[in-house]
Amino acid sequence: MKSFQNKNIIIAVTGGIAAYKMCNVIRLLKKEKANVKVIMSEAATQFITPLTLSTLSENEVTVSLWPENKYQSTKKSVEHISLGLWGDAMIIAPASAHTISKLTNGMASDIIGVTVLSLRCPLIIAPAMDVDMYQNELTQKNISYLKEMGYFIIPPEEGELASGLKGVGRLPEPEKLVEFLRTVISGKHLDLKGKNILVTAGPTHEPIDPVRFIGNHSSGKMGFALARVASQRGANVTLISGPVSLQTPKNVKRIDVTTSVEMTKAVFSGVKKNQIIFMSAAVADYTPEKTELNKIKKNKKNFSLSLKETTDILASLRSKNKKAFLVGFALETENEVVNATNKLLHKNVDMIILNSLRDKGAGFGRDTNKVTIIDRNKSIEELSLMSKYNVAEEILERVVRLIKKPDAKKH
Repeated sequence: MKSFQNKNIIIAVTGGIAAYKMCNVIRLLKKEKANVKVIMSEAATQFITPLTLSTLSENEVTVSLWPENKYQSTKKSVEHISLGLWGDAMIIAPASAHTISKLTNGMASDIIGVTVLSLRCPLIIAPAMDVDMYQNELTQKNISYLKEMGYFIIPPEEGELASGLKGVGRLPEPEKLVEFLRTVISGKHLDLKGKNILVTAGPTHEPIDPVRFIGNHSSGKMGFALARVASQRGANVTLISGPVSLQTPKNVKRIDVTTSVEMTKAVFSGVKKNQIIFMSAAVADYTPEKTELNKIKKNKKNFSLSLKETTDILASLRSKNKKAFLVGFALETENEVVNATNKLLHKNVDMIILNSLRDKGAGFGRDTNKVTIIDRNKSIEELSLMSKYNVAEEILERVVRLIKKPDAKKH
């Protein structure tokens, strides 16, 4: 187990009854020779004193952004910058709903907010609050957003709360907080470091003339979520995207394409170097045989369009990269599992992610998805409805699990 010796840990305490637990967190870290500095919100001082945490951490505790006497000192003017450079990891615990909301909006109104914005090390957030506050849709949306941004979330535990209610919202015990912190410090979450991963996303637009095209409703959100999660786990990610209006995930190399021909060329040009390939793009099955140079005028009652098949990228990949773990996607409207399983076998891939338009909350353009995962062992697992980011986490977790099995690669 990796020691905290000489590691610089920033602890941020916000307003919550569980603030007292941070005394033991500091004790445990100091016992392992960590350097600990504490910052607090004004609300946190209602539950525990700065003097207590200062005594335990053996460092001054910062509550205000500003010096006590603005006419005699400027000591705190850039303290958040120095903290952001100093830390090897930062943990906010307990993290109140108020603080989580401010972090989501990038607010720099207190010492915690400005330190987070200046941070160069991993950030861990441990939400703790009453059950109704935690389960509120706004709080859950904020937590999901912070997770997507690459911050680590320690889920609260279920039990008796300060209000007398029972439910989810308790801050985990100090030992569990420290072990989570240890995992982050050790880099265990970077289990895909050194792996090259290719992800395709979005639709393709097949031009009919200069102003019209054949397309589909794909938003690209699922593929972008996969690219984000893979990058956060340390992988070198290349994202090939059709025309979508989405921000490129951090540390991801993005290649923009428009047509199926461009998508095919981009995928095939770098396919051999990848160990994992996610083909989540909705590539057109057909494209016009001829693209008109000028806009087609509306001067005919009947108009016919001649189409030709596009290259089946997914079916061609195994011949170009025999060692990669291939993941395909299937959108079905009838006989979903049967059709998806047939696709897995006929296209010689390792896993198929089945989407069904019948599922409420799933489908084009949504932030949530409900999928069924089918692998080469004919294992069929239906996931519950969740955010596309969480779906991406679940998919990647199963891919990594299968890759680690000795018999995972049999084609």
